[in-house]
Amino acid sequence: MHRHSSPQVQYVTVHGHRRAYVQMGSGPALLLLHGLGCDHTTWAPVMESLARTHTVIAPDLLGHGESDKPRADYSLGGYANGMRDLLTVLGVDRVTVVGHSFGGGVAMQFAYQFPERAERLVLVSSGGLGPEVSPAIRAITTPGFHQAMSVLAAPGLRHVTTTVMRLLAGTGVSQLRDLDEVADIYDSFKDPRKRAAIAHVVRAVVDWKGQIVTMADRAYLTEAMPMCVVWGADDLVIPVAHASNASALAPTARIEILPNAGHFPHKDHPERFTKIVRDFIRSTEPSHYDRERWRDLLDAGALVAPLQAEAGESPLTPVHTVRRAAGA
Repeated sequence: MHRHSSPQVQYVTVHGHRRAYVQMGSGPALLLLHGLGCDHTTWAPVMESLARTHTVIAPDLLGHGESDKPRADYSLGGYANGMRDLLTVLGVDRVTVVGHSFGGGVAMQFAYQFPERAERLVLVSSGGLGPEVSPAIRAITTPGFHQAMSVLAAPGLRHVTTTVMRLLAGTGVSQLRDLDEVADIYDSFKDPRKRAAIAHVVRAVVDWKGQIVTMADRAYLTEAMPMCVVWGADDLVIPVAHASNASALAPTARIEILPNAGHFPHKDHPERFTKIVRDFIRSTEPSHYDRERWRDLLDAGALVAPLQAEAGESPLTPVHTVRRAAGA
């Protein structure tokens, strides 16, 4: 079993809400954004290694972990704003942003809203690349979720269920490998404030059909920013086919599919994941925001975006192909 050091959790108050985060290492900054229901500890298998060459900042998003869980703005834009302000308070100007699952959606929104602060984008089993999502995530959008979870989160039932999940995760069956993470999320639902926050988060990006928010209409902007996509081949939460969607939407993106990995490839294969991130950073130049280039991309995107807007519900066409067609 791997043992990882536990960096000290620090706190800072932004807009009246306490934000928890860990910071390790020195060098160019990496912002690690966890997924729905998780917290900074999801990055524990890779933080120490990444911190040998980088300043690693791993926050607990608002409504998660040890951060406050207020009645607040839990939209992607709100989270992106929060990350900008956290980095500003910490005195960090520019980052390579790494986002897992829902955190990938936040990472994309951060890069879109604040291109002058983002050097590169790494998406890990990310949301925002297609409509499909697991039924368990869609269930959170139902009106009775909060009431049902208040019953399911009762101590006795919660303890039995999480114990069974962890035992199943240890059987070696690939389809069950992520149940230990699911057990941690389920266990955290004992806090009604977290249940309410998670429900707000999910309803902002998912409905009964699946994911609402997509990068399809803005994918052309990635031409100005290096992007790497990492996925587990056995992901049962968000299909690995969404990595192909990313490749179609952003042909210059680097795509890495990890065999024998589920929805948490950074935990299933931490050494491989760390190497991918390091190699990607080493082999790419950081994006530098140029207002004129950004305006040119937006002007070109006026032709591309309408053709891509429904990409989440129809076959995807690579951006470069759409541009040739539009130009013709």
